[in-house]
Amino acid sequence: MIRTLYEWTISLAAHPRALWALAFIAFIEASVFPIPPDVLMIAMIVATPSKAFRIAAVATVASVLGGLLGYAIGALAYEQIGLPILESLGKVDSMEAFSERFNSFEFWPVLIAGLTPFPYKVITIMSGWTGLPLATFIITSIVARAGRFFLVAWLLHRYGAQIRDFIERRLGLMTILFVVLLAGGFYAVKFL
Repeated sequence: MIRTLYEWTISLAAHPRALWALAFIAFIEASVFPIPPDVLMIAMIVATPSKAFRIAAVATVASVLGGLLGYAIGALAYEQIGLPILESLGKVDSMEAFSERFNSFEFWPVLIAGLTPFPYKVITIMSGWTGLPLATFIITSIVARAGRFFLVAWLLHRYGAQIRDFIERRLGLMTILFVVLLAGGFYAVKFL
């Protein structure tokens, strides 16, 4: 099933309204869809490199708006469904402690999920569920998603189709290493 969704997503790159399709995929991926918008974005940029940054901008805006939907799902589903279940199980206190721990990391979970291959939808829903401040969520989502999508756009615009394999196979790992080094740097400055 995932392979079928992947192939369907790739096929949208040739559609006359591919930019709208990208917006749709980026929007729903931020809360429920399993295929990242990068797949469609890469195919579109390889086909029309002159539109690389417009494509990245559409993916960014749609992904952040979709992230707000994920945030709302987390915020609304917890109050209406999750809390009564947790109360009946006597687990409200442990879930509140988890929520406080999640939010103590401030913007880091959103930044990491937005930049790396980690499913962004998990963090959008968790952010709403734990009550991460909405402004923090929005600003960090914009920075993370724009960073990711514009990096892909720049690499493809600059190096063309030959960089595609690197992006699809290794860019996620490189981004994770960058985030780890960045977090390590902040830690070192703060505690050393």
